[in-house]
Amino acid sequence: MKSRIQAINFDATEELEAYVEKKISKFEKLIDGILNVEVYLKLVKPKISADKEAGIKVSIPNVDFFSSKACETFEEAIDLCVDAIEKQIKKHKEKISKK
Repeated sequence: MKSRIQAINFDATEELEAYVEKKISKFEKLIDGILNVEVYLKLVKPKISADKEAGIKVSIPNVDFFSSKACETFEEAIDLCVDAIEKQIKKHKEKISKK
C-alpha cells in the first residue's frame, strides 16, 4: 500500500505524520488490494474554531473511498475520516458479498 500525506498551508510535524500512518494502516486489515491512500491536511482560512481539515482517499481497483472532515484538531478530523471510510469499506464488502 502506497500512502501520501500532503500538508497544505502549514508544515506537518513528524508526530502528526506518524499518527496518520498509524490510523491509515487499519485499512489494510479491512480490505485487500489497496492501491494507495492519499491524505491531505489543511488549515482553513479565515481562522474559525474548526479550522483544521483532513481528507482521506483510499483507492482499490475500480472503487475510491473518500471522507473529509473539519475539526478543532487534526487528530480528531483524522479519526472521523477513518471511521467514515471504515463504514464505506464495510458497506462495499457487504454489497459485493450479496452478488
